[in-house]
Amino acid sequence: QVQLVESGGGLVQAGGSLRLSCVASGRTFSSYAMGWFRQAPGKEREFVAAISWSGGTPYYADSVKGRFTISRDNAKNTVYLQMNSLKPEDTAVYYCAADPQVHSIRVVHTAYYWGQGTQVTVSS
Repeated sequence: QVQLVESGGGLVQAGGSLRLSCVASGRTFSSYAMGWFRQAPGKEREFVAAISWSGGTPYYADSVKGRFTISRDNAKNTVYLQMNSLKPEDTAVYYCAADPQVHSIRVVHTAYYWGQGTQVTVSS
């Protein structure tokens, strides 16, 4: 069992930055691929970024490529999402996710475990 707790959301002006954190419980964090998804009001949940258990090549949605960076620290059981050059269309609830396979997160857009979400609001 893995429990995920996100933090770092908030209100920021367009062009600003935020860093989201997701802390995972359990000893097996380093064996899971991790990812971030988001859901805006009235829209379906969408994939944002993913990273393998080893922290190798990250994957991004086209809409955030070049602006967002996913990283992980297995010693701290934490995955991060650094968000720069934020736009109003980035406004959403952001969810952390964990799955044994990075393919599940970045291609199938599903995961075994989900966090409760953290709100990100970007004002224009």
